[in-house]
Amino acid sequence: MGEMVTITREEYLKLLEAAEDLADIEAYDRARRDPGAAIPADSVRRMVDGESPLRVFRDLRGLTQVQLAERASVNRVQIADIEAGRKTGSVQTLRKLAKALGVAIDDLV
Repeated sequence: MGEMVTITREEYLKLLEAAEDLADIEAYDRARRDPGAAIPADSVRRMVDGESPLRVFRDLRGLTQVQLAERASVNRVQIADIEAGRKTGSVQTLRKLAKALGVAIDDLV
């Protein structure tokens, strides 16, 4: 078993916040390097408002559920269930969808 470190809950929460800040900085840096990869503000707003990232990215690519299902070799019903929030999708399914949409799997979760 590896070494263990005990920290206070407050320190743990600060570390989580720092990790989230770092992820935001990295996303900003990626967008600055490749402005074409930036997500339009209205699309970000849709996700912040609770809309499924899968649906938002699918719309950005101009794809129907059927077209995305064909590209990703995933059942269209799975896409509909993920977009509606009825299911989360397996890692394998999300990986296929992310690849078909040209995004990182993290962008879909």
